[in-house]
Amino acid sequence: MHSHDLRHFDNAAPRVMVVDGSKLVRKLIGDVLARELPNVEVVPCGSISEARAALGVGAVDLVTTSLVLPDGDGIGLARSVREAGGQAYVPVIVVSGDAQSHLESRRFTEDVTDYFDKSLGHSALAAFIRGYVQPEPIPGARVLYVEDSRVVAVATKRMLERHGLQVLHFIGVEEALEYLETHRGADDVGADLVLTDVYLKGALSGNDLLERLRRDFGYGKRRLPVLVMTGDANQDNQSELLRAGANDLVLKPIEERLLVTKTLFQLRLARLPERAA
Repeated sequence: MHSHDLRHFDNAAPRVMVVDGSKLVRKLIGDVLARELPNVEVVPCGSISEARAALGVGAVDLVTTSLVLPDGDGIGLARSVREAGGQAYVPVIVVSGDAQSHLESRRFTEDVTDYFDKSLGHSALAAFIRGYVQPEPIPGARVLYVEDSRVVAVATKRMLERHGLQVLHFIGVEEALEYLETHRGADDVGADLVLTDVYLKGALSGNDLLERLRRDFGYGKRRLPVLVMTGDANQDNQSELLRAGANDLVLKPIEERLLVTKTLFQLRLARLPERAA
């Protein structure tokens, strides 16, 4: 991870570009962001061409876009943001009512950082965006982390601990399951989130861990969120992980900002009342 990516963690006055063909939607999202994010500067754009022009004027910290735009789509916009260059990595969030099916079918390209289901509402979107530009630590949150490479584990553990997370590291799935078994049936399942690599050297893989948690233990996505790390670019394999119950994927090589943001967001979502999520 490059050092310039860290600037967003401490950015007190984020610039957020809101791209939507509807002037009303741009205003609604902008108003909510202004209320929820102190000192935010909203850069509203009605099209890809407007967004390109705005990016040429100054850097932004995050872009949120609808999937359908007057002169293209959100995926095309994401490509334009990447091509703009000259600045740090910028998260591009696609806001769509059909985001889950797009995610599962992997129709989003690698240029899209994340997606947001617009049915959750603009206040939830503001919280989602705040998670990216001003992520707040969740003291004491426990991440059960499965990784068989000690070198990778040390680096990733440091990333998470830097942001106030407690990491319970296990070399293999078998050891992780033994630990979780001691908490089976209790209100406290022993961890607040599971982070696992897909490919592990032991007899059981990250896929096996996911299946055991969802089917055998019966833990749903809210009870015990699971983030799966993978370097596999095969979209069918990625889709299968999501259908099997992964909350989200973290693609390798791991970017600290994305890993921490996705972890904190899933932890925060899991703690919301069901109806608010």
